[in-house]
Amino acid sequence: MISKKIKIILIDNIKTIFYALIIAILIRSLIVQPFYIPSSSMEPNLLIGDRIFVSKMSYGYSKHSFPFSPFFLSNNRFIRVEPNQGDLVVFKTPADNRTDYIKRLIGLPGDEIQFINGEIFINKEKIKRKKIKKKYSIRCGSYELENIIYEETLPNGKKYLAAYNKKGTLQNSDKYVVPQNHYFLMGDNRDCSKDSRFLSSVGYVQNINLVGKAKYIFFSNDTLEGSVLKFWNLDKSFRLERLFKSL
Repeated sequence: MISKKIKIILIDNIKTIFYALIIAILIRSLIVQPFYIPSSSMEPNLLIGDRIFVSKMSYGYSKHSFPFSPFFLSNNRFIRVEPNQGDLVVFKTPADNRTDYIKRLIGLPGDEIQFINGEIFINKEKIKRKKIKKKYSIRCGSYELENIIYEETLPNGKKYLAAYNKKGTLQNSDKYVVPQNHYFLMGDNRDCSKDSRFLSSVGYVQNINLVGKAKYIFFSNDTLEGSVLKFWNLDKSFRLERLFKSL
């Protein structure tokens, strides 16, 4: 038989684990949540293998702030704060309301977005950009593509880097008119990103789908260089220069 003392110890341990789980869920839901970058859609700013912290407080809270997006919560946002152009936003893709995407916010409600000759126009004004690198290789799926890196400046003054494939897959487009309470988001790797330009798979993102704002990188390693299966290269795969890089 289990002695009374052992029972007390077991109960105390179970309580400790339970309280720790509750605290972890609250921190993850209300304050900050870690995310892993699995694709090159946000290069050159976010690399495959980056781990980032996302602020859950930046835009307020919705049912998507909590694990499994509880269906019984209302479709409203609490303590709502509007995002800004240029923010790196994590959101639940409208296609299934489950998959987490990270993209850059380009268009606000009411904005008109259009691609003309490979350049972005917002409300009929071409956004400023200047060439930074003529050659920059980025893996897109199983392909290695040559890109040109530009520094783009949005109407609010936000600057960031964007990659354009030299052959340019999206040179011209129809106008995208962002509906009220929705946003237009794109990957910084313009020609290797599924985003709001593809209306049937992502499209305009509703405010309630916003999860949070990416704040900084807390860890990064090149998964092609080193992984559990390539443990002998793990030390070479760490990107120490990216640790705690602000976004």
